[in-house]
Amino acid sequence: MRFPEPVRMADGDSGPVWARKGRRSSGNPIVGVLITLLALFGAISMVMGIKERSFSAGGAVIDGWVSGAWNGARQLAGQAPEAAEKAADEAEQTAAKAGDALQAGAATAAEEIKKS
Repeated sequence: MRFPEPVRMADGDSGPVWARKGRRSSGNPIVGVLITLLALFGAISMVMGIKERSFSAGGAVIDGWVSGAWNGARQLAGQAPEAAEKAADEAEQTAAKAGDALQAGAATAAEEIKKS
């Protein structure tokens, strides 16, 4: 079966138009992520607007979510120095115990060498 001329590929290759290989976009992946996040935010805004029967009430609910997450992040960031100090103290105690055990082992080894 032969295809009419308008159905053939424009660049002279043989075969139908629908057999062409798809073109891939060489766009920036960051732009794709941003567009996806904006679309997600828009969908959430629409759903909350419908659920709350008003876009302002839906926006207030979303603002509550954002402020709760922001306050939680700030609280965790405030606890970070305290946690680091506690971890450093525990590391110091563990190192001291390891040093004591090393000294005891060295003393035992020295006594064994003297006996032989």
